Formats: sequence, structure tokens, C-alpha cells
Amino acid sequence: MHKIEPHFNWRAKYIADKDNKSPFYGRQYNEFQYTQKIYNYYIHPQWDNFGSPTLYLKILFADYERSFAIIELIGEWNDAINNDVMFLKRDVIDVLIKAGIHKYILIGENVLNFHGDDNCYYEEWWDDVKEEDGWIVFLNLHKHVMEEMQETQIQFYANFGRQFSDVNWRPYKPGFIFDAIEAALNGRIKEL
Repeated sequence: MHKIEPHFNWRAKYIADKDNKSPFYGRQYNEFQYTQKIYNYYIHPQWDNFGSPTLYLKILFADYERSFAIIELIGEWNDAINNDVMFLKRDVIDVLIKAGIHKYILIGENVLNFHGDDNCYYEEWWDDVKEEDGWIVFLNLHKHVMEEMQETQIQFYANFGRQFSDVNWRPYKPGFIFDAIEAALNGRIKEL
């Protein structure tokens, strides 16, 4: 797992630790020392800890004029034991909402497992963004992760599923990905 690093092709456009509106503003990284772990596995030092012992993230891009953020995740999402969504909502999303972000693209191809509890924080997140025509989309979740999210009834507050499951997002610019997802949500395109 230590070789999986956050997507870095957009660093010329955005760096979360240089963004004074980001919850990770001013964070320093040691590229030569691996200290963060998911269970017994070290992860790349560029991933950001936000309070969960098993789930890490990287804000890959934030556009305050267009009100969207793209966030990549890695690890095990565990709401049942660690209440990961609470940490995500309180320590990351609430900060971004205050800065004007209402549309969220969460890339979950490195989320290995999901253990749901209830959907109260997802509902709160949805309530916080819907008045600004906001939305939440999960891209490239594994099938078993989507099934567990459906059992927890997260689909009432976030978009995921077949349409957002096999999206080749890496070669594109963030604005293109945002436009394509927004078009899909508005029914202007069928598949990404």
C-alpha cells in the first residue's frame, strides 16, 4: 500500500496544503519517512489523516468559483466502529462547505471495504449542500463497497452505482470531470 500515492497530475493547478481555505492548509509532509498506517500497512506520506485510523484522503482539487472539490480516498471506511463519516464531515467537509464548496466528487477506487452504521451524517451533508444545488458523487467504488452503502441507505444522499463505477478520470482535467459528472446528474449524458 505504501506505493499507492494520491493522484498528482493536478498539482500544478491545486495543492491543498497551500490553499488557505483547505482543512490541510500548512500541513508539512516528509517524503522520506513513512509513519501513517492502515492496520499494519504503511501508506504513502502524501495521504492526509483526518481523524480516522483506517481511512485517509487527499483533496486533489477545489474550485471555489464553481463550488466543487475532488477528493481521493484510501483504506477502509468504517462508520460502524470508527464513525469515519463523522470525522470526514466535521473536519473536512464542514470546512469546505464554509468556503463555498457544495459539489463533491469522492474517488473510492482505493476504498477496500465499507462498514456502515446509520446514514445521519450523510443526510446532514446532503441537507447542507442541496439548497445550493449541491451534490455528492462517489466514483469507482468496488461492488461490495456499493452494496454495503446501499444496505446503509446512503444512496438517498449520495450518487454512486453503475453509471459512476468505471470512470477513467485520471487523463482529464478536473473541470472536464466536473462538467461530465454534472451533465450525467442532470440527465444530459447517459454514461461517463
